[in-house]
Amino acid sequence: MEIVDYLRVARRRLWVLVGVPVLATGAAAAIVLFAPQQFGGTAYVAAPALVGGAAGTQYTGTQAANQFVAAFGAAVTSPRVLADVAADTGVAPERLRDGIAVTQVGASSQLEVTYTAGDRATVAPVLTATTTRALAFLFSSQVGIATGEVEAANADVTAATKAIGEWEKANKVSQPDRIYQATLGELTSLRQQQLSMQAVGNGRGVAAATAAITAAQKKLDELGPKLPDYQALLAQRDAATNALSQAREGLQAARAQAQAADPKQVTSIGEAHEVSRMTELVRTALPVGGAGLLLGVLLVGVLELLSRGRAAARPAAATAAAPSVPAETVTAARP
Repeated sequence: MEIVDYLRVARRRLWVLVGVPVLATGAAAAIVLFAPQQFGGTAYVAAPALVGGAAGTQYTGTQAANQFVAAFGAAVTSPRVLADVAADTGVAPERLRDGIAVTQVGASSQLEVTYTAGDRATVAPVLTATTTRALAFLFSSQVGIATGEVEAANADVTAATKAIGEWEKANKVSQPDRIYQATLGELTSLRQQQLSMQAVGNGRGVAAATAAITAAQKKLDELGPKLPDYQALLAQRDAATNALSQAREGLQAARAQAQAADPKQVTSIGEAHEVSRMTELVRTALPVGGAGLLLGVLLVGVLELLSRGRAAARPAAATAAAPSVPAETVTAARP
C-alpha cells in the first residue's frame, strides 16, 4: 500500500483519528479539572560538606554528587524511612510514596524534595520529617556502625592483653622478649670481659666471667623456646590495637558527617501552595492525547483490514452460491 492509499484510508476514517484523541484528552482534562485541589511544597537540601574530596567523607570522586543524589532518593522511598515518616505525620506510607519526588539541581549536590497532597496541613510536616529521617538514615546510622566497630576492636584488645597476662602467669615470667634481649646483650658483654681477663692472665676474673656466661646462656635457653608463642600474642595485641585506632578514626569521621548532615543546618522548607491545574492539565493531557492518536491509528488499521477481509469474502461467497450445470446438459446443447 502506497502513501496515497494510506491518506485515502485516513481521510475516509477521519472520525476515528480525530475522535479517539479528542475523547481521551477530554476525559483526562475532566479528571484533572474536577479532581480535588492539590497542594504542594518543596524542601531544599544543600550539604556541600557531605560531598567532595575531604578526608572521611562518604561520597568522594567525580561522581560524588550523583551518588549522593541516588542514595538520598533511595533513602526517601525506603520502607524504614517511609514507616518513620508515617509515624511522625500520620500519613500512610503508600500516600507518601506516591506524593514524594526527589530531583537534583543541575549537576550539583543540592536536592529538591517535593511533596503533593490534598491536605495543605500535611505538606510541611511531611517534608520536614522526610528530610530529617532520610539524612539520619544515611549518616546517623553510620555513627552506630562505627561505634559498634570501636566496641568490637576494644574487646579484641582486651582479650589479647588478657591472653598475654595469662601466658606470663603460667610461665612465671613477665615480658620475656625484653628479658631475652637484655640477657643477650649481657652475654655479649661478659664474653668480651672474659677475653680481656684471659689476655691479662686474671684467672679468677675468667672463672667469674665463665660462670656468669653459663648462667646467662641457661636463661637464654629457657626463654628461647617460649618466645614464639609470646611474640604471636604480642602480634595479636598489636593488630587489635591498630584496628582499634582505625575504628576510632572512622567513628570520628562518622560523627563529623552526622554533624554536617544536621537537618537544621542543611535543609529549608518552603511554604505549601496550590498546585496549578493548568500545569497539571498540560502535563496530563498531552501524553494522553498522544496515546489516543496512536490508538486511533491502530484502530484505523484494524478497521481497514476487517473491511478488506469482508470485501474479499463476498465474491468467494457469491461464487460458491452460484448453481452448477451438469456435464450431460452441456454436451446435449452442443450442435
